[in-house]
Amino acid sequence: MAYTDAGKQRIPKVAKVNYKYAQGRIPKDRTQQNYTVFEKKFGDRSGIEDVIVSKRRFQYEEEVKSNPHNYDAWFDYLRLVESDADAFPVRELYERAIANVPPIKEKRHWRRYIYLWINYARFEELEVKDPERTRQVYQACLGLIPHKKFTFAKIWLLYAQFEVRQKNLQNARRALGTAIGKCPKNKLFKGYIELELKLREFNRCRKLYEKYLLFRPENYTTWIKFAELEMILGEIERVRAIFDLGISQPRLDMPEVLWQTYIDFEIEQEKYENARGLYKRLLQRTQHVQVWLCYAQFELSTEGAERLQRCRQVYEEANCSVRTCEKEKRLMLLEAWNRFEQVFGSVSNKDRVKKLMPEKVKKIRKLMAEDGSHAGWEEYYDYIFPENAANRSNPKLMGKKRKRQQEVQEESAESTELLFLSLEAKEMIKKKRRLTD
Repeated sequence: MAYTDAGKQRIPKVAKVNYKYAQGRIPKDRTQQNYTVFEKKFGDRSGIEDVIVSKRRFQYEEEVKSNPHNYDAWFDYLRLVESDADAFPVRELYERAIANVPPIKEKRHWRRYIYLWINYARFEELEVKDPERTRQVYQACLGLIPHKKFTFAKIWLLYAQFEVRQKNLQNARRALGTAIGKCPKNKLFKGYIELELKLREFNRCRKLYEKYLLFRPENYTTWIKFAELEMILGEIERVRAIFDLGISQPRLDMPEVLWQTYIDFEIEQEKYENARGLYKRLLQRTQHVQVWLCYAQFELSTEGAERLQRCRQVYEEANCSVRTCEKEKRLMLLEAWNRFEQVFGSVSNKDRVKKLMPEKVKKIRKLMAEDGSHAGWEEYYDYIFPENAANRSNPKLMGKKRKRQQEVQEESAESTELLFLSLEAKEMIKKKRRLTD
């Protein structure tokens, strides 16, 4: 009986040896399923986990063989293999994965592929702790990317950050300098400047900002960041020079932000004459209502006995300037002026602004469809300003004018009728003469 029990215990062990022997010589799809069922029935926890991992490994292997450019399958496969303690099979699998270079040199086809290199470098640095091999991985990746067509700023920055962690600033600066020379991008300039700021290399930051502005002079944020750096360093004259160069550019992404930042800087420095001069320079370029409103608020916020008179003068100049603008914008200006006078103005000033306010009139206009046909009517509100109302004709005069036009039309109709009658009479006379002859 004891022999029989011992024999029964040996049967699973022998079967397991046979299964493992068969997996190396028979196609796995024929043995994998039976082996999995066997382990679930007779194996322990570690054996079952090994079977599941082996099954998943087999599935991923089949996927990457059928489509080597399925990078998501490579990621899953690598994540599974990285759970092993040995680094050699992981490294070997990474080498197989990165060998599948995208056949088309377009950035959208490389976005997933490039993360294979990033994960490979991180594995070598953090798991294997081999800095030299990590450096080789980064350099091989950078040598593979066609930088003349496109680049990945992320790779350059990751490599530079790695070199900083290795306390090799020369290699980090060389890498970022090469990147800016080969394929300049906003992200590269920002990353390089951020690195030098952390290292407190302000002269290098200035040189980088100068190169950045030569590359993208229309980028208003770069002008502002450069000026902020000089503010931190206390170089006030440099700040003004940078802002002056910035606002003099023929083309900017958002010039109003740069102008407002410059004005705010002068206000913080309590240089109100400079700020006032900037507003006047800006109004020579644009007559936007918002600029006038900001100018008026600035004059109101200053100190001194003349601040109310200056603010009122700005509103008056603005009202004269925006007469040719849209009616809604001019109304916005007059409403702001009216609010100002309600708080600070005298009775005469209040009445004067009220007389400038427009009359709100409901009108009807014809709607046209896309094909040019009549699509109905719609009501809308129009604003009639006093000077426009004065130019409008008196209704009584308009009625007399229409009556006179009607009389002229009737007289012309009568004269035309008489003309036709006279022609008919002449014809009748001619016919009578012919008959008498």
